[in-house]
Amino acid sequence: MMQFWNARRRFLGGAVLALGLLAAGCTSGTPVDDTKDAAAGYDPNADVTITWWTGQSSDAETMAEKLATEFHASHPHITVNTSAGASTTDELLTKLSAGFTSGTYPDVSYAYGSWAGQLAASGRTQNLTQWVADPQMAWSEIPEAARSTATVDGRVIGVPALVDNLALIYNKTLFDKAHVAYPTDTWSWDDFRAAAKQLTDTSKNLYGAAYSVAGSEDTTWHLWPLLWQHGGKILDGDKPAFNSDAGVAALETLRQIAVDDKSMYLDQTDEKYAQLFNDNRIGMMISGPWSLYDMGEAKVDYGVSFLPGYNGDHETISGPDVWVLFDHSDANRAGAARTFLQWLTGKDVDVRWNLGNGNLPLRSSEAATKEFADYCAQYPGAQKFFDNLANAKQARPTVEAYPEVSRYVGQAIASVLQGASTPKEALDKAAQQAAVALRG
Repeated sequence: MMQFWNARRRFLGGAVLALGLLAAGCTSGTPVDDTKDAAAGYDPNADVTITWWTGQSSDAETMAEKLATEFHASHPHITVNTSAGASTTDELLTKLSAGFTSGTYPDVSYAYGSWAGQLAASGRTQNLTQWVADPQMAWSEIPEAARSTATVDGRVIGVPALVDNLALIYNKTLFDKAHVAYPTDTWSWDDFRAAAKQLTDTSKNLYGAAYSVAGSEDTTWHLWPLLWQHGGKILDGDKPAFNSDAGVAALETLRQIAVDDKSMYLDQTDEKYAQLFNDNRIGMMISGPWSLYDMGEAKVDYGVSFLPGYNGDHETISGPDVWVLFDHSDANRAGAARTFLQWLTGKDVDVRWNLGNGNLPLRSSEAATKEFADYCAQYPGAQKFFDNLANAKQARPTVEAYPEVSRYVGQAIASVLQGASTPKEALDKAAQQAAVALRG
């Protein structure tokens, strides 16, 4: 089985930098009318060539090429040219922007879910709302949070490419040494805090928990589950809502662990805390299924449970990515791209593509497959992550300004966890900045 979890850490560095470029790309050429069906008049017998930007590493690109050849064998009128699209996935948004300007954008492209609002605003995406309602798409088999991420202002612009979520991963070696009971699916945040204190020994550079204070999306999206568990919202319409009492309470939970207890390792990057966990220096980290491969390689004795909850609510967050379909004002290209994507994301092919790339299966119908059973046997905790998809009930906003909003919230969280400000003042400041971004 090939592994690409490291590439799956979808933090928004590239997205924020490309924001202005994408907007500039939208001004060149004539945007499509997405109230119309881009595939209306599609002739399935017409010879068509489409381009698929996979956004993947070289090994995954090899798999993609094989799948494209396999698809062509069963659909001889459609040729799929594959390309990574960019040297890294983060660079795809910039490449798409340049393609919008020159007219050389692909028919299908991988995209981080956080880019959905920006890509929809480009005026180049297909409107797939009616198409995904076709029973053959089995749209309801894909987790709701992932479907929501592919939907912008009521328009479906693509099909989820990958699903994941955040859960609590704990280091059994450190728990055993400290004689602390392992986390359970019913843990509260008070339980989490108490365990973190027991596991921490700063004289030995051991910490009970960890959190990124880089100010990136990794910083931000770890707060959203706590916000939702407290009944809060990220946005209320087109206005920030994360600085509500619920948001303040959520961030205060983290502040107590980091500042009052000093039992949280504060990572100035997005990457070091996972390495320290694997080195038996951190007892608990909140992470996703992409961590399983590295923990296996490091031979860490670990376990996985649902996130701690507030008042029994263990809601988590999913970071789904999307296959976005673009409109070239050519019904045959649009229809061929849909035909290919329905094939690629169907149960029989997805179980090979996503599990082969080390990801969770996209569809609930894949849970009973031999491939998923083998995956769970190879990577302990995979079943827990799959079960945890039921706790991912909401999606991050698919508004164009989300990357900028995320940056302000990430900076606020970092300030609070490093003791420089209170949750209320930091979130209020972030809300003021986000309000300006949301107004455009």
